Amino acid sequence: CDRTFLDAQRAALEDCAMNKNKREREFYSLDVGDSTFTVLKRYQNLRPIGSGAQGIVKVQHGSILLMKCVNHKNIIGLLSVFTPQKSFEEFQDVYLVMELMDANLCQVIQMELDHERLSYLLYQMLCGIKHLHAAGIIHRDLKPSNIVVKSDCTLKILDFGLARTAATGLLMTPYVVTRYYRAPEVILGMPYRANVDVWSVGCIVAEMIRGSVLFPGTDHIDQWNKVIEQLGTPSQDFLMKLNQSVRTYVENRPRYAGYSFEKLFPDVLFPADSDHSKLKASQARDLLSKMLVIDASKRISVDEALQHPYINVWFDPAEVEAPPPKILDKLLDEREHTVEEWKVLIYKEVSEWEEWTKNGVIRGQPSPLAQVPQ
Repeated sequence: CDRTFLDAQRAALEDCAMNKNKREREFYSLDVGDSTFTVLKRYQNLRPIGSGAQGIVKVQHGSILLMKCVNHKNIIGLLSVFTPQKSFEEFQDVYLVMELMDANLCQVIQMELDHERLSYLLYQMLCGIKHLHAAGIIHRDLKPSNIVVKSDCTLKILDFGLARTAATGLLMTPYVVTRYYRAPEVILGMPYRANVDVWSVGCIVAEMIRGSVLFPGTDHIDQWNKVIEQLGTPSQDFLMKLNQSVRTYVENRPRYAGYSFEKLFPDVLFPADSDHSKLKASQARDLLSKMLVIDASKRISVDEALQHPYINVWFDPAEVEAPPPKILDKLLDEREHTVEEWKVLIYKEVSEWEEWTKNGVIRGQPSPLAQVPQ
């Protein structure tokens, strides 16, 4: 079965490769640190602005597919995809060209923001998340490092989060990722709903107000402890939703009363109240108290957050209610593939993108991807 899959995919790739070799490919190489990059000559005056951990090939494939479909002002745009290698046999590098932004939220957190900027950034986060949710994409891994901004205060979400099949739980071996912004239901291995992302936004905004991480857990277990120490041990109703082994652990932890949001976020942490009557510390605190709720069934939704007085001053139907992207089920294929099969799939996507570019397909226009029969 695996061999059939590979043969079928490779046959399609050969057609793309034949067309590709008919035209001149112009690349040049440049060294950045210990790495050498080979890029198209049209990209000049390049400079490094940061580095990150390499993603696994499955996530890379999913990101390319989703970024080709999503077109929203608060989600990063994919401008081009290319590889310097001329055949599948040589294929080893993929370059994703995206919009250039000025900073990520890690840098913004160190700045003093007034209520207008704080609430506008929060509004844009929620608009981007709502758009992803409309496409059936629940992020689950929002954090300051994957949210980027420009100097004019425009904001974009940089990636699409955890693969849907990825699982984390309190008693599972945690992998090396930032866990500070993970919702309780993700930490505890519970079923989740769309407002799992609201918790993460609450943690990010809390950090922007405090200037430090709200729940700085050293591992998944310590992460849970940090949450309950500050917000209090959840009710028995919540504990009964946990599977037995996790519930036993949680019930054996010391019980905490937690702190009020007035204690966690006193007025002194906030910027001065705005001239606009709705943009006040009390409203920001009220919104945080509705976002940072351990029990997801009692946590505010994205739509409700967008209607909150601290946020809805920016409400624009064109941004909030933009048509959802058409994500075909086949694009979210979660079957297990070998590394070789993932390589084939990614190469096919790169080849198709280059064909579309050659044929004059541009971002924002219907692409062949959107025309696949459902």
